[in-house]
Amino acid sequence: MEKKLSILGSTGSIGCQALDVVRGLGLSVTVLAAYRNIALLEKQIREFEPQLVAVFDLEAAKQLKIAVADLPVTVVSGMEGLCLAAAVEEADLVLNAVVGMVGLRPTLAAIHAKKDVALANKETLVAGGALVMEAAKENGVRIIPVDSEHSAVFQCLYGCTDRKQLKRIILTASGGPFFGKTKEELAHVTAKQALNHPNWSMGAKVTIDSATMMNKGLELIEAAWLFSMPMEQLDVVVHRESIIHSMIEYQDHSVLAQLGVPDMRIPIQYAVTFPQRYPSPCRQLDLTEYGQLSFYRPDYDTFLCLNACRSAFLRGGLAPAAANGANEEAVKMFLQERIGFLSIGELVTQAMERQYPGFVTCVEDVLEADTAARRFVSESTG
Repeated sequence: MEKKLSILGSTGSIGCQALDVVRGLGLSVTVLAAYRNIALLEKQIREFEPQLVAVFDLEAAKQLKIAVADLPVTVVSGMEGLCLAAAVEEADLVLNAVVGMVGLRPTLAAIHAKKDVALANKETLVAGGALVMEAAKENGVRIIPVDSEHSAVFQCLYGCTDRKQLKRIILTASGGPFFGKTKEELAHVTAKQALNHPNWSMGAKVTIDSATMMNKGLELIEAAWLFSMPMEQLDVVVHRESIIHSMIEYQDHSVLAQLGVPDMRIPIQYAVTFPQRYPSPCRQLDLTEYGQLSFYRPDYDTFLCLNACRSAFLRGGLAPAAANGANEEAVKMFLQERIGFLSIGELVTQAMERQYPGFVTCVEDVLEADTAARRFVSESTG
């Protein structure tokens, strides 16, 4: 298989696993981009020999230029560099695996350069879904989901020629490390406990989002945009084993599910090779190892982020951007031990409700709502 990739967020969890997929398939890497982990980035550059590298942190970019001065690679920096990396002409596919709102502009840059995007950056669609999907339509670009849940839905829908037959999308959730806990039990949990995910190996921010179930709220908003589904036709079920990655239900109540071991390299590889399938580096699923699969209703009263995200999407406009921005700031403060675990959901809800929905007309609208929500969280916690 011949395909040239641009990988944004190459030193993160998804980026590193994507490069593992690249090794297995023997693909070419045209661009790498990272925030500031230049020690790992230099190793990746020397192995994959990209033509362009973007480092978001300006000082780290200067250091990297010195470290790779012996190589024929161009190093760029900042948001301008990240957008340049997303739009490189030679790339066939842009994998956006950066974390946070920083991913929105490069997604749009890739789309306007008419590049298909394998999307692992939730915030792109949560905060700027209207802008992104309209731009993708105008430029004839495919948005291929990388998240295991959306990849599962994407795979189940492949071959569905009449979306009117689709009744419901059911996203599965692991429940994170605090499944079944009460508010009283969660009042004093630590960041270390929240980072101990039972099934998945992910970055810190995404792991905390799993613990609060904010990740599932974000995924509801993503799914609404990706699959043009009203929020009323999107459900969540807690599935502790993370073997069924999501399901779709048709009008006749027939349900299709995508199953696999909890290994992100499966959806990453499918996004890269779509619509073809190739041998995977992941182990084969053996259902007899599990014996049984369990399913539960989410606890909406304890995990406030789920309802906050539903409400944000239904309010529309800039409300989702506010919810997302507030969450990013609150998670950062929780990891710094400046607020408690339960405060995350409370702050996300308050920031979302304070935001006048308005209309999303440009990226600046989204960024202003994001900034206002972050400021609210920071000022609310002193």
